[in-house]
Amino acid sequence: MAELVDLLSEERIALDVAADSWPAAIKAAGLLLERAGIADATYTDSMIANVEANGPYIVVAPGFAFAHARSSSAVHRTGMSWVRLDQPVEFGHKTNDPVTLVVALAATDAGAHTAAMAQLAKVLGDPARRTALDNAATPAEVLDALGGKTSPSQTSPSQTSAAQTSAVQPTANTNNLILTVCGNGLGTSLFLKNTLEQVLQTWGWERFINVEATDTISAKGKAKSADLILTSGEIARTLGDVGVPVKVIDNFTSTAEVDSALRDSYDV
Repeated sequence: MAELVDLLSEERIALDVAADSWPAAIKAAGLLLERAGIADATYTDSMIANVEANGPYIVVAPGFAFAHARSSSAVHRTGMSWVRLDQPVEFGHKTNDPVTLVVALAATDAGAHTAAMAQLAKVLGDPARRTALDNAATPAEVLDALGGKTSPSQTSPSQTSAAQTSAVQPTANTNNLILTVCGNGLGTSLFLKNTLEQVLQTWGWERFINVEATDTISAKGKAKSADLILTSGEIARTLGDVGVPVKVIDNFTSTAEVDSALRDSYDV
């Protein structure tokens, strides 16, 4: 699987870019993909249409938007672009606005970039590395920050909570499956899947519960076989009543928020 730094290059990192709206911010990230021959302009249009159709669920962490759309013939190879705005813009997210970082992903399939998404989620959840990304003076410094090590203390729930939970196993009447859901099943849901798996690993439950990242259509069909669904507020409204609890997560990189949602659902 591709590593995070393998999907980026200095030529696809732009710093202090001017954009007066969220569509303009996505266009700036898409243009970098177009210039690199990774995707066509129609893919950039699809990323904007995705937000228009599903709302600002791509704003997965404070100040950070992850632009993407479904794989199509407009994508020629898997790659990413990185845009830091000179002034923050509003996407319409109730808790994570305004946005200063916009990363765009174009993927030829849903599996090649999962490792990179896991790495990116950890980076964004580490305050020190997020600060380094916000303050990077050059594209090279961005790549250096992305390729560094994440502090475990910044990516795990408290040791006390972990110790209390790891001795307990899920009750027998569970399906041992949690779905993380986004509009397309290949972008933001992978962020949330990674964060959820970090929490389960801290609990010692990674052997007992499977986590599947999926899209809204597939989630409706799979919901009855899951214990619960984790997703954004916008996607939760799209899903409606699917017969299992749907937990809204605001910050997809926050292990503390996901930990709290799980404790509200499992008898621990």
